[in-house]
Amino acid sequence: MTTNIITHFGHLCDYLQDPNHVARFQHMCGVHGTFIKDITGTKRGPDHCHNNGTSPVPGHNQNVPGKSKTCMINRGEGETTGVLWQRTVTPGDCVTRRGVDGTSGNGGVTSGNGGVTSGNGGVTSGNGGDTSAQVESVWLSGNGCYCPGVSKDGEKRVSEDPSPSKGTNKPLRRNSLTGDAGQEFLIENKLLYYLFTFGTELGNELFYITFFPFLIWNVDAYVCRRLILVWVWVMYLGQSTKDVIRRSRPASPPVVKVEMFYNTEYSLPSTHAMSGTAIPFSLFLLTYSRWEYPFMFGLSLAMSWCLLVCVSRIYMGMHSILDVIAGFLYSLLILVVFQPALNLIDNFNLTYRYAPLIIISLHLGLGLFSFTLDTWSTSRGDTAQILGTGAGIALASHLNHYLGLMPDPPVDQLPLSPPGLSAGLLVVCMLRFSLGLLVLLATRALMKAITIPLACWVSGVPSGDVREARQHMKVELPYRYIVYSSVGFNTLFLVPLLLTFLPLLH
Repeated sequence: MTTNIITHFGHLCDYLQDPNHVARFQHMCGVHGTFIKDITGTKRGPDHCHNNGTSPVPGHNQNVPGKSKTCMINRGEGETTGVLWQRTVTPGDCVTRRGVDGTSGNGGVTSGNGGVTSGNGGVTSGNGGDTSAQVESVWLSGNGCYCPGVSKDGEKRVSEDPSPSKGTNKPLRRNSLTGDAGQEFLIENKLLYYLFTFGTELGNELFYITFFPFLIWNVDAYVCRRLILVWVWVMYLGQSTKDVIRRSRPASPPVVKVEMFYNTEYSLPSTHAMSGTAIPFSLFLLTYSRWEYPFMFGLSLAMSWCLLVCVSRIYMGMHSILDVIAGFLYSLLILVVFQPALNLIDNFNLTYRYAPLIIISLHLGLGLFSFTLDTWSTSRGDTAQILGTGAGIALASHLNHYLGLMPDPPVDQLPLSPPGLSAGLLVVCMLRFSLGLLVLLATRALMKAITIPLACWVSGVPSGDVREARQHMKVELPYRYIVYSSVGFNTLFLVPLLLTFLPLLH
């Protein structure tokens, strides 16, 4: 009986992690990609895929002049390959690379009476060509122009998934940390594209560095302080679990990589889904008995937030259905265990005499423990960044309590009533947020400028290439930890102190 249950559970997991489900959902939402087929129409098999869901293309590790290049995922630093570019081609249009002048005759695509003629990258289409927009695989030729349907070595490329004529062609997404580029894709439904882009941003740094400070400076520092405690533990456990399980991202093809930034990370569980579950439901639990608002409004908002983030990760091609479900359930489990301990942990951070020393030691120790991967991944830096932010917030909480700054409202004033909206209130809130955010951005820029060269000097890592230097553990751990602990500390201590003196905080 037990064996049957385990077998069925394994089959269910295999079914839920099938990348074809992700590809079908993307297609249903109007996301279309073009993938390589060989001359016989045979699809590139899984043996051609990298271990984290990125498909290589022919000609990798060849230094062909004029070809765009990119580092492949989890195949050793510095490995390069030719990049396949896809464009929506209308006969009569010129297909050009971004930044390449398309008016040259060598790169033109014109309508004529002859067949397909190649010469210096030029392509002439005959009368039999379809006049509607077509998606073709195109290679950058040596003279900087595109040759639709033909590779540098003459191998014919055809579209695996011919896309409809209507849609918006999106540029190659590129990972700013690694330089890795994904395939282009066509968007039919702009509304869904922008909706799910917003949903996935709810789990990115830009959201965290704006949402948490806004909540502290304009709404309730008590709630945000505890919310960050939950967020730190949920994200740390999620990232660490990813690196232990080491499940690859959904394979591409068939999945279209709409996002590339986190493609170097492992996939199970989805930390976006974990964050998108922990933050809204913790916010609901922390505010419902503290603030006056309808129960169904808060619950509906939390559920909508969670659903949007989870579904967006499938739309982006970053996670399978299994990854998202696992992230959701894992986050709920952590909340059930962690929520009752929030009062104890928060009071410890505020009142215990040696709390600062323990906070710094604990967060550093957790960071060192998690930095055990044999290859670089964005998850390592994110883990140090999250732990650093949590340490900075906890230290600022202790100092605020010691100095009597930003005291929590007395219990007899609860529940709090939301203030009425007015032009004056909105102006003050935006002033607080704008000034505070400038301080945080300046803190981050200054600390980066100091800590990266310093960490390189101490560890003996060359600092000429900052992107490469940041991927060394001896640089990344101290740099991320110091920079974001400073940002967290200034969020809860320096900025509120500054706003009090102006005065904009009351």
